[in-house]
Order: sequence, then structure tokens, then C-alpha cells
Amino acid sequence: MKLEMIRKIIGGILLVSLISIIFFQPMRQYVSIPKTVTMFEGQDYTINKAAPVTAALKSNTNITLEQEKTAVSLKAIETGQNEMLLEYAGIPIKKVDVKVLKDFRVIPGGQSIGVKLNTVGVLVVGHHLVNTTNGKKSPGEIAGIKVGDIITEINGNKIEKMTDVAPYVQAAGQSKEALNLVVSREKGKFTTKLTPLKDKGENTYKLGLYIRDSAAGIGTMTFIHPQSKKYGALGHVISDMDTKQPIVVEDGQIVRSTVTSIEKGSSGDPGEKLARFSNDREIVGNINKNSPFGIFGKLNKDLANGIMDKPLPIALSHQVKEGPAKILTVVNNDKVEEFNVEIVSTIPQKFPATKGMVIKITDPKLLEKTGGIVQGMSGSPIIQNGKLIGAVTHVFVNDPTSGYGVHIEWMLNEAGINIYEMPKNKAS
Repeated sequence: MKLEMIRKIIGGILLVSLISIIFFQPMRQYVSIPKTVTMFEGQDYTINKAAPVTAALKSNTNITLEQEKTAVSLKAIETGQNEMLLEYAGIPIKKVDVKVLKDFRVIPGGQSIGVKLNTVGVLVVGHHLVNTTNGKKSPGEIAGIKVGDIITEINGNKIEKMTDVAPYVQAAGQSKEALNLVVSREKGKFTTKLTPLKDKGENTYKLGLYIRDSAAGIGTMTFIHPQSKKYGALGHVISDMDTKQPIVVEDGQIVRSTVTSIEKGSSGDPGEKLARFSNDREIVGNINKNSPFGIFGKLNKDLANGIMDKPLPIALSHQVKEGPAKILTVVNNDKVEEFNVEIVSTIPQKFPATKGMVIKITDPKLLEKTGGIVQGMSGSPIIQNGKLIGAVTHVFVNDPTSGYGVHIEWMLNEAGINIYEMPKNKAS
């Protein structure tokens, strides 16, 4: 009986001790350390010590470890995998998998670019009524076509631009036959029949639809991968101005752009860069993807920013810190300038997400010129401690000095650039 009581007392003491360790603030700090830490060759990772914790590596082949009174520092020497064990008073409190990736660098952008997108098929942006001898009707609406739909085929033939449509419409109207359409809607396709009607005022046959096959605008270059010439820009999807839906891109081009003036932003009224395509309209790259993380493609011309033209290392989402940073952008003509910002908050993300950090413009010169973040600034690269960490994406309507940013990790992933590459059969 006495032995049983002693066991219960010891068990209670151990339980209380364990709970105390878990809820002791320094211990909670260590428990919150990620299970996996990823670094690039040559980079450091520091854990601040809030308690007398000791750290040990499984192997010293690809990482060095330094222990000081206030911090544990890791230095990535070469690619490979490792493990770090943290102990407190001889009790293991955390095991961390450490992965070292090959050194990776990209050239930051900041240039103002003009964007020209060509849609897959023709995009339906509205309905209109055809004034016929039997009243006003919209053949497109009767056929079940909605705003945002994309017409990709007519009578079995691929449609690439608006001028492809008219001959089919007139021929069908004159022969009084229906057109067989293939239509894309969201992620699916369907077929429908549409009979063009004759407009009695213009004596031509019409679909009763407003259609578009291209879009244009301006934005900011984010990064250029020097080896592949792949680039990323804008940091967000381009949507059609009427349907508000993402444009499904067949192809597109980027050209140099010049900022002519700025409409300054204020609370409730975001500002805007007013710009024009450069006079030569020389195509400097193509566009093959329009995604929630920006536009992507390949350059065929050099595109220097004039202030940071050498490749910089990047920071993964968990390496971004709250505090000072800089952005590169154009506010006058085509001159890329550097401005101070603050990373107000950042979210370490395991999976791609479009909103990874909140930034605030702190540079007096930029605040005076623009009022903060303005339209056309999307894609401006964010640099912290000599590393490219992300891009400006959205402005807060009620506070134009602040907005969202996307982590560079996800833009590179969307561009089809593998930053996680490790040599085969190389592990510690």
C-alpha cells in the first residue's frame, strides 16, 4: 500500500514537472520551433536561447553548429540532410530536421513593364439585344452563354481571335443554320447551338454577345532567373475588367513601360501609376502563364534595373522576419528606385498562398509621391537583409500605406523553377 502511494506521488511530481516545462515560457518558445528547417548553402539559422538548452547535430558533414549563451547558430556548408536535437536539463524537447539546398539566386526586378495578353478563344464580356423584325433578342443569351464564358470552337474549328468569328456568323445567318459552339466555363466545357439573328438597322447577322480576345495593362517585374531567363511579375492574377474573372491566357508579350504620372492614393481611394508602353514597343519576353501568383514567361532581351543587376539569394517563407525591408519600383519615367518599407507581419507557409506578409510603406519620399501602394506597383520586389523575399501584391483600400505581399518561394514555384533541388544520394 505504502509502495503504491510512493509511486503515485512520484508520478504526480513527474507530471507536474512535465507540465511546468511545457508551459514555462522559454520551453514554449522551443516547442514552437518548426520541425523542419530549410536553408541554402552559405546561409545561417539562429535560435535565440531563452533557457539553458543544449543542441547537438546528428552529423557534422554539411552543417556547423555554434552554441553561445544567448543563441544556437547553424551554418549551412553544403547540400544534404541532417538532424538537430535540443535538450533541456538532459530531457529532449525538440528534434529538428535540417535540410540544406543548393545555393540559389535570382536578379531582382523593379522595372515598369507593359503587359499584352491574348486569351484562349474569345471571352464573352456581355450580352446585347439584336434589333430584329420580330423584336429585340440576344441569340447568345438564348443559347445559354453567360458572361465569363470562353468560345473556343465554332463548327469544329478552333477560334483564336475575334476576327475568326465574323465569317462563321455571317455564313450561318445567310444559310439560316445554327452554329455549333464549344464553350469553356470555369473548369468544364459544353456544346451549344446558336442561331445568329439579322439586325434590321445594320443588315448584318449578330450573336448578341460582346466578345474580347486580348487585354493590356502595366505592372512591375519581380525577378529574372539568369540561367533560364524565366521571369515572374505582378504577384497576382490578371482578371478581365468586365467579368472580373481571371483571363485564360493563350499567349502574351511584355514590353518596356514608362511611368508618366502618379494618381496619389488616399483612404478609400487607391492611387494608380499612369504609364505608357515604350515608343519602340519592342517585345522583351513572352507570357505563358497568368496565375494567382502573377504572370510568368521567358525573356528574349536583357532587362536591367540599373541599381541591383547582380543575382541575390532568396529567403524562404520561414526565413522572412518582421522589421525593415526595401522595395524596388518605378515612380518616374523608367528609373528604378529603392524605397524603405516595414514587414509588419509574416506567415511561414508550408503550402503556396497568395497572402504571405503585410507590408507598410515608411519611406517619406514614396509616401509624398504616391501616398503608399498604388495600382501598377504590384510585383515590386521586396528585399530584406540582402535577400529577395517576395513581391508587393495588394493595397489596403482604407490604408494605402499598407498592403499584402507574396513570398518569393511561391512565385518561383509557379514559374517552374525548382529551388528545392538536392544532389542525388547526398545525405548525412
